[in-house]
Amino acid sequence: MKKLALFTVLFSLLFSCTEKENQITLPRSNGSINQILVVMDNDLWQGTEGDELRKVTGEEVLGLPQREPQFRVTQIPTKAFKNLFHSQRNVLIATVGKNTGLGVKTNAYATPQQIVSITATSKEGLIKLIQEKKEEITAVFKNADLKLLQRKLRKNQFDITKLKTLESLEISLEIPIDYKLVDDTGDFLWMRKHINQGQSMNVIVYELPISSIEDEEGQNIVSVRDTIGKKYIPGPTDGSYMITERAYSPHTFLVKMDSKNTFETRGKWDIINYSFMAGPFLNYTVVDKVNNRLVVAEGFTYAPTKNKRDFMFELEAILKTLKINK
Repeated sequence: MKKLALFTVLFSLLFSCTEKENQITLPRSNGSINQILVVMDNDLWQGTEGDELRKVTGEEVLGLPQREPQFRVTQIPTKAFKNLFHSQRNVLIATVGKNTGLGVKTNAYATPQQIVSITATSKEGLIKLIQEKKEEITAVFKNADLKLLQRKLRKNQFDITKLKTLESLEISLEIPIDYKLVDDTGDFLWMRKHINQGQSMNVIVYELPISSIEDEEGQNIVSVRDTIGKKYIPGPTDGSYMITERAYSPHTFLVKMDSKNTFETRGKWDIINYSFMAGPFLNYTVVDKVNNRLVVAEGFTYAPTKNKRDFMFELEAILKTLKINK
């Protein structure tokens, strides 16, 4: 029995050591949010193939006052993709080779990491494949960056149990601690993060009843947010308040949030009776049919001297944590 027990202990120790040896600890990845390393030979990058890829990575973010691309891009040739660059978080590899297709690897060299490989047997085939897979390519990197940012923001959260509007609406939202309370009526919530010199990022939440088929189809989003702006979001002078900019038609898409049909609207706001303030907004109107209501979570930014893509990306990451508990 003693020999058997000793053998069992030795075997367990040996197996444990072998297990640990087989576990590879990956280094932390590098790279900022909305940044991609493109691995593509120079002749392709400088040709029509590169032009087509730049259309994907450089696609304009909707709703911003000035043109800003979805991603910042750095390009290197295939032979340069060695140890120095293996720790990049978002990598897009485009080649002409023996096969045709798109593949995605997660945490191949570092963590967190997404490597998208797109290859075709000819230059013409590569162009066609990039065109066919452009939405998939963008979604891989954007969704990974959103999840990464949500994990980062989750480390220091505002205590939402203190917010009576979220409690009364029976919803939850992950709001970082650096967003401060502006208004919390029980029907309307407004949180603000100061950037500097009067610039800010803002989150608002409210609900309204579904009273028509137009409400369910997202046809009244602009009129509703203008009404809310007049009631709750005053401008700097008497009689001024936030409205949807008339000269810019918002872009609305049907998406899913908390497994419910949701209208995502991107556009620009300004202040009526005051022409010196404006900026982008992102509105999610959730169709909560079970409770016969629309739940609205919106983010908007005021930062006239800055690029706003990353500000709006942070607001998107926050708004997409919305959960309906009712």
